[in-house]
Amino acid sequence: MTNASNKLRWGILGCANIAMYAVIPGIRQSETGVVAAIASRSLAKSQEHAQKHDIPKAYGSYEELIADPELDAIYIPLPNHLHKEWTIKAAQAGKHVLCEKPFALDAAEAEEMAAAAEQAGVQLAEAFMYRHHPRYARIKEIIRSGEIGEVRGIHSAFTFNNAKDKDNVRFDRSMGGGSLYDVGVYPISAARMLLEQEPVAVTAHALFSPEHDNVDMMVSAMLEFDGSVGMTMDCGMWAAFRNTLEVLGTLGRIEVPSAYIADEKANSGFIVWTEGERREENPPYVNQYALQVDDIAYAAWGRKQPHFPATDAVLNMKVVDALLHSARERTRVVLGE
Repeated sequence: MTNASNKLRWGILGCANIAMYAVIPGIRQSETGVVAAIASRSLAKSQEHAQKHDIPKAYGSYEELIADPELDAIYIPLPNHLHKEWTIKAAQAGKHVLCEKPFALDAAEAEEMAAAAEQAGVQLAEAFMYRHHPRYARIKEIIRSGEIGEVRGIHSAFTFNNAKDKDNVRFDRSMGGGSLYDVGVYPISAARMLLEQEPVAVTAHALFSPEHDNVDMMVSAMLEFDGSVGMTMDCGMWAAFRNTLEVLGTLGRIEVPSAYIADEKANSGFIVWTEGERREENPPYVNQYALQVDDIAYAAWGRKQPHFPATDAVLNMKVVDALLHSARERTRVVLGE
């Protein structure tokens, strides 16, 4: 879809903080997008945010925003249990969709969402902004070059502590709460991206907290890949903050101190160790949210294939399903069985 301004016109479905303070600024810093409308189930709330963030249109229902013929794409930062419903409705209305992570509550929902987008002929992507930062293309280039030798393992951690916020939707099982959904999906997607393959088996151990509706507040896991490569990870919402990734090779390693956050306050650089020698690579700051938006727009306009199509989100959810099953049943899960 194109329009007179030659920009993809975005509607924001909901008033979540991630939309207000990350994605909306990202759209505005992109080469391809404009923020044209916002919706809430409260018209007063959407009008308040529209005025505060200089958004032309405000709607008092999600249905009204999706029906707007002057919108080309919809960003969905709604609670996890609503992703499937509103992604499918937006796709059926002919809108391209950027859906927040986790893409869905399970792989079956993800497959329905991907099928709806394919049938409607629209682009659909999961909002993993970090993957669009050029540092990851550079990291993959270093791995392929053989500089750190053969990859022997990956370790990643993404943890934070907001356990006192008992009313947070992250702690509501019916709404898709839990640390795997909230932050564990990042290390999972990173390992799949860097190794360019899918895990063959997983094992997970979790802290399910009765204080927090028995969602997984902390998960430690191992993902097994072909070639005897393992990825160990932990994620949590009741632990000190960490946001790291390490790729270990036979000749060296790559350390990413701020693996998933790369804003103007966070370091987007990484460290390469090769046979005892240390090298820092510090790519210039770029808005990874803007790059994510541009990727969808160029795919929508037929200029290039998306870097991460909806099928990637389905595969990531299959791993999440397996990890949750492993944690609940205390067993190793072979993918595909």
